[in-house]
Amino acid sequence: MSEQADVCIHPLAAAIIATVQYLEIPRDADERTTLTAFLDWQRETLARKCEGVDEAGLKRQAAPPSNLTLLGLVRHMAEVERGWFRRTVAGEEVPDIYSPDGEGDLDFTDLDSVPVDVAFDNWHEECRRSRDIAAAHELDDVGIQRTGRRVSLRWVLIHMVEEYSRHNGHADLLRESVDGATGYD
Repeated sequence: MSEQADVCIHPLAAAIIATVQYLEIPRDADERTTLTAFLDWQRETLARKCEGVDEAGLKRQAAPPSNLTLLGLVRHMAEVERGWFRRTVAGEEVPDIYSPDGEGDLDFTDLDSVPVDVAFDNWHEECRRSRDIAAAHELDDVGIQRTGRRVSLRWVLIHMVEEYSRHNGHADLLRESVDGATGYD
């Protein structure tokens, strides 16, 4: 990790990382506990991939023409949390954070629209709200997607583990391109 003075060690990363360590994920718990523990671990993984990276590193594209960056992934996951939990499960009518007019993938492409710490705060807040919404609903409770499809909270939790897993694979490559860190370095 970089020893520079401008290294971004955001308080959010420490807060999320403190939530669940992989070895602490229950191996014999009920379904809800297992699903939410895996989801929190995936959230922790994204936070770890960003820990200690300065602003330039968070905005670095590792494989142009792909527009993926660590910061873009954090912003995207804030949108994903908001969409699945607030809109679909809770039925809230909330706009996108970064593309309020529905204009493309600004979570990935307009990285200067909000300061880095605000982007991390947005993600942290959406994760908090998602946890609250999940706790207030039964696994079989059904919400309605924007497409009109009905989905259960169970499905959303499983999908979120999948969504974070896929993007954490991207984050692995992005982080390695920034400073060579791999795994939990």
